[in-house]
Amino acid sequence: MNVLVTGGAGFIGAHLANELLRHGHSVRVLDSLVPQVHGPDRHRPSYLNPDVELIVGDVRHSETVVKVLDNIDAVVNLVALVGVGQSMYQIAEYTSVNNLGTATLLQALSTHPVKCMIVASSMSIYGEGLYQDSSGRIRKATNRPLEQLRMGVWEVLDERGEPLIPLPTPEDKQPALASIYALSKFDQERLSLLVGGAYGIPVVALRFFNTYGPFQALSNPYTGVLSNFASRVLNGRAPLIFEDGLQKRDFVSVYDVARACRLALETPAAAGMSFNISNGAAMTVKEVAERTIRAIGRTDLEPELTGKYRCGDIRHCFADISLARKVLGWEPQVSLEKGLNDLAGWLEGQTAIDRAMDARAELAVRGLMA
Repeated sequence: MNVLVTGGAGFIGAHLANELLRHGHSVRVLDSLVPQVHGPDRHRPSYLNPDVELIVGDVRHSETVVKVLDNIDAVVNLVALVGVGQSMYQIAEYTSVNNLGTATLLQALSTHPVKCMIVASSMSIYGEGLYQDSSGRIRKATNRPLEQLRMGVWEVLDERGEPLIPLPTPEDKQPALASIYALSKFDQERLSLLVGGAYGIPVVALRFFNTYGPFQALSNPYTGVLSNFASRVLNGRAPLIFEDGLQKRDFVSVYDVARACRLALETPAAAGMSFNISNGAAMTVKEVAERTIRAIGRTDLEPELTGKYRCGDIRHCFADISLARKVLGWEPQVSLEKGLNDLAGWLEGQTAIDRAMDARAELAVRGLMA
């Protein structure tokens, strides 16, 4: 197929392009090369496969989108500004790029239909993951009260003040949108599935969990937790961790994410469905920081627990990936150890501007960090 990947010059898009090309597809990329990710010069990334046709443009411009859809069989929509914290103070920009950008693409597809479309959704739409209480009953987790967080009580509590027990989160868990970013990703997913159903375009939503690997924008403090850790360590500084570091997350290699996208394109039975894409293994953020430090070889460093809380953060969320296994025939193949070693190898010779403190200052001045 001739595949258009919007936002395809980024981290995930570049790996997806390689995956698609290896399996006989051709790839066209539409990307605006935003400076926060690609630097002020906005050059074509050196990591982007030379066989990829790159068109620099904005997905919000309808004429550009119609042009790039010419002779395209399938679309993977990766366009999104990412960053839970940043979305809470760049509200208009996040809503414009993520929501309006997707709507503009779908408007074009309504008159230029394709054989299939993949939309990149996110674990963030769940808010808190799935929980049960001490008796085994499934419980809906609510946002933790600010008063509780100020006391350093981090766990999600039931009405008796007892901690709830986190469970793997399935796709049918009710969304709980805790940030502008989460809301925009939910809108991208629902818009795509709704329009696809109305116009007979098979659409699949992939809910990516914490994705990591080579090509991440190391100088972008909003790109992902592992990238932020790596950037700090490369600069000889301790990774900064909010709360107590015991919040549980789920991490997935970008190689596994790229393969999931390809399989979703090639699996007709997946149409109209949403899938969790992750490793399916819960791990504390503190442990991941420690393993990142070891992989890079800076064992003189230790994670710094800040005891701070960011508006929009959740306590625990990790994936149930049984549906992707069943329908897509997809299985994560890269362990965290292997993935971190691969990331460390790529990091050799890379430079990173550590902007973690700048990002924290932006949140603090707006009262978005407690």
